[in-house]
Amino acid sequence: MEVSQPDSITATPAKLLVENVSKRFTSSRATVQALENVSLTVTAGEFVCLIGPSGCGKSTLLDIMAGLTMPDSGRVLADGKLVEGPGRQRLVMFQESALFPWLDAMGNVMFGLKLKPGLTNAQRREIAEHYLRLVGLEKFHHAHVHELSGGMKQRVALARSLAPDPQVLLMDEPFAALDALTRDQLYDDIQRIWQDSRKTIVFVTHNVREAVCLGDRVVLMMPGPGRISRIFDIPLPRPRDINSPELAGYASQIAAALKGVTGGAVSE
Repeated sequence: MEVSQPDSITATPAKLLVENVSKRFTSSRATVQALENVSLTVTAGEFVCLIGPSGCGKSTLLDIMAGLTMPDSGRVLADGKLVEGPGRQRLVMFQESALFPWLDAMGNVMFGLKLKPGLTNAQRREIAEHYLRLVGLEKFHHAHVHELSGGMKQRVALARSLAPDPQVLLMDEPFAALDALTRDQLYDDIQRIWQDSRKTIVFVTHNVREAVCLGDRVVLMMPGPGRISRIFDIPLPRPRDINSPELAGYASQIAAALKGVTGGAVSE
């Protein structure tokens, strides 16, 4: 496994460039330094996984990349332009599907297409049908949220995120609440979709094997304050099987590094 140092500016054109980002949250009880001097380069078409213990700033960093939270210092560039707020080219998929219960699967995906101007209703429907088919829900166009399993809800949420054709997809533990069998199927789905679309993906997870299964690189973060500890390159061929011995070897090395960060046991 190749291990690199935390990123600075590289010669490769960056889709996302995080430069010396720091973020502090202050309340009446305490001040928390969520991030301190974090730098990371994500190239176009790359799949990068952020992993680390709770409180290391993974989700805060993702929110800053999305433009949902502003850093106290430092900056984020997307295609060389300063991120000053949310943008259509960077969409976030959260742990909860956040679907509208009064809409069916088709309606939820079409709602996301309202972000994309200049489309007729027929065009929105055609695009929604395509992405529902892509995530394996072509037979569930008219199913409402309460009729869908947890995995199916996340597939609808994924289709809704992909339908506006963002250049960057930011995923915050989207599979954490799902059972193991459903997660395994979604690992196959997201790898297939990524290989077909080559979108830039930044994926937050607590699961070491999940990170190794999906990521071109795994960025290990540490708390107190939140910062990047190490970056691991994962050169395994795709598609990857999360239960393969080769993947387990990489996961064990990262789990050992994570254990050093947390000072305790780590579940792979």
